[in-house]
Amino acid sequence: MKDLFSIEGKVALITGGSRGIGEMIARGYVAAGAKTYIVSRKAEACEALATELGKSGTCVPLAADLGTPEGIEALSRTLAERETKLDILVNNAGANWAAPVDEYPQSGWDKVLNLNLKSVFFLTQSLLPLLRAAGTHDDPARVINTGSIDGLHAPGLETFAYSASKAGVHHLTRVLAKRLAPDHITVNAIAPGPFESKMMAQTLKSFGDAIAEACPLKRIGKPEDMAGIAIYFGSKAGAYVTGTVIPVDGGISTTL
Repeated sequence: MKDLFSIEGKVALITGGSRGIGEMIARGYVAAGAKTYIVSRKAEACEALATELGKSGTCVPLAADLGTPEGIEALSRTLAERETKLDILVNNAGANWAAPVDEYPQSGWDKVLNLNLKSVFFLTQSLLPLLRAAGTHDDPARVINTGSIDGLHAPGLETFAYSASKAGVHHLTRVLAKRLAPDHITVNAIAPGPFESKMMAQTLKSFGDAIAEACPLKRIGKPEDMAGIAIYFGSKAGAYVTGTVIPVDGGISTTL
């Protein structure tokens, strides 16, 4: 039982790993003994966090723009040069865009869908050889996608592309889970509610108290809440779970 939630010695890659939800997962993974690659478009932010986390474990920064096919190809090639297998892929990189419905631009829609949904599929596709090399019958490789409770219910904010992209991530998770199960790869999604991140910063600054009060558990999510679910999915405890979307939101999407 002491090894049930262990990810020690596993190789993990976390996109959007230098801040927000990705940073929370990265901190948890490094502390739990996984060799953790963090990916960000901004090399300096990635390197700074990797230097900090490297004091207590193994954290490797990689810079890539996953909103483009070239960026996905470059990241996949770089990782294949460094590793022979990939135990855990966390597809977390994301973007948001808010505008009134009458003014919502195609450029914003394309940016959000390209990064939030399209890149999830094509990065997973490009890393399948490494994931297949890691997976076994009893200990499959893991793909963990970051969705959102905004993909489960209709949000109040005018973030049309974001909500659509996250709903797409949730169903893509199910479709990939069915297809990749024979390859010993599980695919699951985390649907975060309100957490302290750069994407949520302005919303929490303006409405944080009201959001916490409306949450059944009366608080905003903490880093350990996110690290815990990601470690569960990556460990032996989560080896028989695939095709699921688990809200981590204090009950907002499941009880209200």
